[in-house]
Amino acid sequence: MKTDRVHVPLGSRAYDVVIGRGLIAQSGQMIAPFLHRSRVPVLTETRVAAAHLDALMAGLATAGIDSTALTLPPGEGTKGWNGLQHAVEWLLDEKVERRDVVVALGGGVIGDLGGFASAVLRRGVRFVQIPTSLLAQVDSSVGGKTGINTRHGKNLVGAFHQPALVLADIDVLASLPRRDFLAGYGEVVKYGLLGDAAFFDWLERNGPAMAGGDTSLRHYAVHRSVQMKAEIVARDETEQGDRALLNLGHTFCHALEAATGYGERLLHGEGVAIGCALAFELSARMGLCAQETPGRVRAHLRQMGMATDLADIAGDLPPPEGLIALMGQDKKVQDGRLRFILARDIGAAFVCDDVPADLLHAVLADALASRG
Repeated sequence: MKTDRVHVPLGSRAYDVVIGRGLIAQSGQMIAPFLHRSRVPVLTETRVAAAHLDALMAGLATAGIDSTALTLPPGEGTKGWNGLQHAVEWLLDEKVERRDVVVALGGGVIGDLGGFASAVLRRGVRFVQIPTSLLAQVDSSVGGKTGINTRHGKNLVGAFHQPALVLADIDVLASLPRRDFLAGYGEVVKYGLLGDAAFFDWLERNGPAMAGGDTSLRHYAVHRSVQMKAEIVARDETEQGDRALLNLGHTFCHALEAATGYGERLLHGEGVAIGCALAFELSARMGLCAQETPGRVRAHLRQMGMATDLADIAGDLPPPEGLIALMGQDKKVQDGRLRFILARDIGAAFVCDDVPADLLHAVLADALASRG
């Protein structure tokens, strides 16, 4: 299978996202041009380390690169102040210099944490993303958003710090549990919903086979998703305009993640999928899109076997006003007004900050009532 490169054109911060099979084995030759000395520290987590760390270290060694690794616990709990301190202190213990390169091997948690640690270490060192989840390959590894969670909410402390290189190895997706793969698919389908109706059509036809393991379909889905994100990031690196569209479903998602404790009860991509369905439902009730459009979105998510509604979240949830209060902590709040990404159709999303409070409450109340 061919290897593709998607260029993210950001001037002096430009970089490539390389997409293909067997990239971890080739990591040494790809990373070597960025190194001033043949040594890299690797940040990873236990589940990823068990599956891929030896292969990465072997790939680096073939290019004469020594490596050492810090293996952190998995899960969102690692992406906080304690995890950041642990990572930064370890990197300092390893005598990482300003011209060195840190490698982040893992999903979104490790990518966000490793990127932020790199951003603050010695006022900024370069880092390479090797995303090992579908969600990280199509979304969090591209665009330079790094950060940690606090008790106030998700990703509220962070920095824009672009990677030097991203290696998206399609082969590693085969090691993902089905639930994790489908959670990542929540971010894939988001791209079709926000700006490419033809891609959504393609996903309706090919999504099940892709989830079933077809590597060529996976390659295309990752490539198209990265292309779309790169185009948006190039226009709006620090989310002053168009980049906000990438948050389709996320205002709902982040409130649901906070309500469920940022744990296994609701994975981020599952929250995104439910959030996208709610965003289209809200759009329809506001008369922005056809009444049947939310049903089409939900039908595809169900076809994929994904979480679709609040009824798919186990356990208790807050009432509508509780969820709305959690939305108030979202980074997208401006001047105290909630900002939603709504849609006039599939592939036609836009930013809206004047959602009627009674309609938002009604959509959430009806969704909660469906839980029985």
